[in-house]
Amino acid sequence: MSQNNRNTLPKTRGLPMPATAQQSYGLSEQSWKVLTEVTFPTAKTPEAILMALDYCKARKLDIFKKPVHIVPMWSAALGRNVETVWPSIMEIQTTASRTGVWAGMDRPVWGPDVTKTFTGRYKDDNEQWQESSVTVTFPEWVAVTVYRIVGGKRCAFTEEVYWLEAYSTAGGKNSQVPTAMWIKRPKGQLSKCGKAASLRAAFPEECGYAAEEMDGKTLDDVVDGSVIDGEATHWKTDVGQAGDWFSGPTGQTPQVIDVSQIHPKVQKAVAELVRRTAAAGAWKAAYDYAHQKFKGIDLSFALAELDKVSEVEPKVTPTLQQNDNHCMPPLSAKDMAMNQARQTLGHAA
Repeated sequence: MSQNNRNTLPKTRGLPMPATAQQSYGLSEQSWKVLTEVTFPTAKTPEAILMALDYCKARKLDIFKKPVHIVPMWSAALGRNVETVWPSIMEIQTTASRTGVWAGMDRPVWGPDVTKTFTGRYKDDNEQWQESSVTVTFPEWVAVTVYRIVGGKRCAFTEEVYWLEAYSTAGGKNSQVPTAMWIKRPKGQLSKCGKAASLRAAFPEECGYAAEEMDGKTLDDVVDGSVIDGEATHWKTDVGQAGDWFSGPTGQTPQVIDVSQIHPKVQKAVAELVRRTAAAGAWKAAYDYAHQKFKGIDLSFALAELDKVSEVEPKVTPTLQQNDNHCMPPLSAKDMAMNQARQTLGHAA
């Protein structure tokens, strides 16, 4: 029997049921079928469903009630969509309720209706780009008020969310065409975003971004620190021969990074490290720098981000000056020119 046969049980809906699903979560083949065909019918990989299972297990949630969504997000580094797991608005409300100080929520207040025609490209179910033009009537904004008990008093927290700023695009940042759900339910989707925003205002330490807000966004939004919640999966590759100099761990073990635990400043530092490394090709220097600069979960996050790009970029390490200090990979010629221009402008000012 092959290795794949030992680790994979019979298939349903084209998604193989990993042995982990049965061993770690006690799922039967019938339960896996429900997850793949009913709960998460758009999931592309078994690993995405395992991520959702991990989230629900840690939070003690019933996954069959769909407290989380699997959201495809575009990765500019990989040049493709990556499946991520984000809490639904129901899960965010559950989180607020568990604090014991959530004191209710008013019905949404709507702004005036606006009609607008969107034209652009989107990817169909076969991942092929299609031209589209659609006219949508939607509320300009929504305001939702959430109440929390603070110092024994019922306090109101209200946030306004604008449709044009919140709606999800079918083609990522390069498209203006709304997704099918935002076309079908323009008020319903905006209402969910309004609730999530107000719940974050009332419970900033407990509540994060909702799946409804992240649908159609890109992983760059997460790296930039504008979104600091949610989880993303990454499969480490066995670099064995060609990549023996990599400092990170190897093996086919999926690692889940909880981005909400990574400080925005760390995210920005890692994003800069990845950018400069990709430009200079200095992979060994980057991994050495990461081990010197970061610790704990920050180090795991940095290594995972470097791994993502190293899988698609040539693993070429230029000759670097040898010294005992760990430094950032060298700037590319373009970056050096930009820095020189900034310095010139600074002196002129």
